[in-house]
Amino acid sequence: MVPLTHLWLPLLLSAVFVFLASSLVHMAFKWHNPDYRRFPNEEEVRRAINQGAPTPGQYILPHCLDPREMASPEMARKYQEGPVGLVWLKAPGLPKMGPPLAGWFVFNLGVALFVGYLAGHTLPPGAPYLHVFRVVGTAAFMAQGLGVVPGSIWMGKPWGVTFKELVDGLIYALLTAGTFGWLWPR
Repeated sequence: MVPLTHLWLPLLLSAVFVFLASSLVHMAFKWHNPDYRRFPNEEEVRRAINQGAPTPGQYILPHCLDPREMASPEMARKYQEGPVGLVWLKAPGLPKMGPPLAGWFVFNLGVALFVGYLAGHTLPPGAPYLHVFRVVGTAAFMAQGLGVVPGSIWMGKPWGVTFKELVDGLIYALLTAGTFGWLWPR
């Protein structure tokens, strides 16, 4: 067993490396830019949403939470006519990048912490690099990658977007695994 206190450096560095890699993915390579589409009538959509004065939150269209309501002809018509979708609304104002970036770093640190906890309880000190890489990489991919799949299964997120996010998760998992393998206590 390796205590978490002996893993502070790989925990911290893997979170930093994943944070930097995600910055490259999103800001330098802009690989996700095509994932976000513009409504052809964006101004009309904005006006229609603003007329209802919705608060920040998650909205579903058409709104139907009771399966019995789904059987009504009116609800069937709404689903047939469309649109059918899920919308997330934030508070109005220019985006502030500080809080989401801080939250993303804390999330990466949390993933590293749980992955380190798992590895520390399953691998001995001096474990070979590839053993550490395999255990840490698998756990990190489960945390960084697999969580995006239900969005495509249940919410209609395009599978192409999910595939790219799985690739992101794989990159982040490989960085985490490599960092832990490199700095594993001997």
